[in-house]
Amino acid sequence: MDNLKYYNDSLAYDFEMFMPRSAEPVRKNNIVKLPQSKTRTRAKKRAVRRASASAFAVMASVFVLAAMCGNIFLRLQINEVNSKINDVKSEINTLESKKTALEVELERVISYSNIELEAAQIGMQKMDKDQVKYIRVNDKNTAVTKNGKTVEIPCE
Repeated sequence: MDNLKYYNDSLAYDFEMFMPRSAEPVRKNNIVKLPQSKTRTRAKKRAVRRASASAFAVMASVFVLAAMCGNIFLRLQINEVNSKINDVKSEINTLESKKTALEVELERVISYSNIELEAAQIGMQKMDKDQVKYIRVNDKNTAVTKNGKTVEIPCE
């Protein structure tokens, strides 16, 4: 149809729509359909629907079961790792307490009063003032020894 005439003519009286159409040859399909009983086709459709529904149910249950097994397996793995972590933490605590005990024992062994006691037991004593020898050094880089010799100290 020509759409231009709608803009020029009245839309209320389009008689071309009611005109008989030209006869076109109707193509016939070469497919011959055999008559089937409706009950057989309905039964087949029902069987297919039941089979597909049962297959879906089986697949869904397999998926759920696999997800549950995976979840259980992962929880077991997590529990094993957590137990290893707890074992290592307890070992760390034990080693830290041993370290503290050893530090306390080391402090006890090397304390100043214990050193003094050990030195007194082997016959050592504190130095007196008369045992100390002082050396006087003047501005020069020389020193006088006990024998009276003068020794020059090189400047660096």
